[in-house]
Amino acid sequence: MGPGSNQVNSMRHAHPVDIRERSFQYALRAIRLYQFLQKGKDGAGWILGKQYLRAACSVGANVEEAQASESRADFIHKLGIAQKEARESLYWLRLLSESDIVTDAKLKPLIHETEEIVSVLTRIVVNTKRKLAA
Repeated sequence: MGPGSNQVNSMRHAHPVDIRERSFQYALRAIRLYQFLQKGKDGAGWILGKQYLRAACSVGANVEEAQASESRADFIHKLGIAQKEARESLYWLRLLSESDIVTDAKLKPLIHETEEIVSVLTRIVVNTKRKLAA
């Protein structure tokens, strides 16, 4: 396990949430959304879905890489990349929603989860930076 804690309290949960598992489950949800989009005939949906899938899966991949980081600075850097990928994921979800390729009702829970993952990663990065500065 890399420097820094990979467990933080979620805004929605009273118990610690493992960001590694949460980002893995998030990637699985991204795969299911991509598979749903591939069944449709909207070419834009296919392209946006592929962009979302790449970014969403990258979140967890970078969280995993952070676990094997060589230093706190490397840990912060890798989680910073995960945070950026989560923000990018949010962008693609918003495009899918606003373009009416996927209904708001279907995307709302996924958008909410993306926002929470961004928040969790931000807290981990901020807390680790504080420890590094101390």
